[in-house]
Amino acid sequence: MGTDRVFQNQRQHREGLTTTSHDWTMVKVGTLVEKQKLVTIDADATVEDACEVLLNNGITSAPVYDNTKKMYVGMFDYGDLMTYILLLLKKMEVPLEDQTMEMRDLIQRTSNSQNVPVKLASDLSGKDPFCTVMADSRLGAVVHDFGTGIHRVAVMDAEGNMKGILSQSSTLDYLMRHLSEYPQLQPVMQKSLQQCGLASGKVLSVNGEEKVLDALVSMSTNSVSSLAVLDDQGMLLGNISMTDIKHIMKNLRTSWLWISCFQLVCKIRLSQGIENGEDQYPILDVNAKSTFGYTLSKLQATKAHRMWVVNDNGCAVGVVSLTDVFRVLSGLIDNDE
Repeated sequence: MGTDRVFQNQRQHREGLTTTSHDWTMVKVGTLVEKQKLVTIDADATVEDACEVLLNNGITSAPVYDNTKKMYVGMFDYGDLMTYILLLLKKMEVPLEDQTMEMRDLIQRTSNSQNVPVKLASDLSGKDPFCTVMADSRLGAVVHDFGTGIHRVAVMDAEGNMKGILSQSSTLDYLMRHLSEYPQLQPVMQKSLQQCGLASGKVLSVNGEEKVLDALVSMSTNSVSSLAVLDDQGMLLGNISMTDIKHIMKNLRTSWLWISCFQLVCKIRLSQGIENGEDQYPILDVNAKSTFGYTLSKLQATKAHRMWVVNDNGCAVGVVSLTDVFRVLSGLIDNDE
């Protein structure tokens, strides 16, 4: 590599040396959470009370703090709640050799109809382990992590205090709000999903007539957080995700577990219209010719974690998840170094 190229890379990766351009990869992650209100859950709170914390604060996850041990013992999210419900209803079996002590305790308590402390259910799904990064870590490094499937990280200061939770969604929101400051991101924003290699892929789906509970079992079995809801012709009717459990847990609408997936989609659309004054449920779809930037804007606006790629007939042919998005952004870093 020539001296000019080395100097160019150093110049591109030293945030603050110039006022004409900024390098998004060098932003300190602590700045993304400095205004965040950190919500924590007491380790001894029941799973039901922990769910209330998520609902009341409009968040999808929160760290669990053990006051006795004076430490964080994990995270609790809707994926853990889904796994808890499936274990409670005996719709999920975990081989004995794969059961942790906490899981055995949880299963025994649910069998005896006892309250379950959330510390037994935190990280129960095994899909989103508790990960930490230092506040002065580079955003580029975290984007690399997000591109591997990590959905969020806890941001810690030098004294070991948690400053906030940085998620894929909040990072995407930051990048989109500051897009004009990062010209090196502009070229990829103009590319189509097809050019980014995101136009097709395996679509995991459920028929609109299948029960919600069966959809949750399918999500757990396939280790995914969302399914496309299709009609008999394969046309996209909507989306069902593990975060939709919040609509079931709200006011304890457990009977919704046995309604059809399409009925749930309709009920959510109705409840959102009543509560938020929204005329319609956002359509979470794009097509192969949609630009990467348009797709990211739609993900940001809807606060969704994925967009379904549909063909001209409205049939789902692919999916773009936040992990896919960060894998593309991670590739930009690799190509620039």
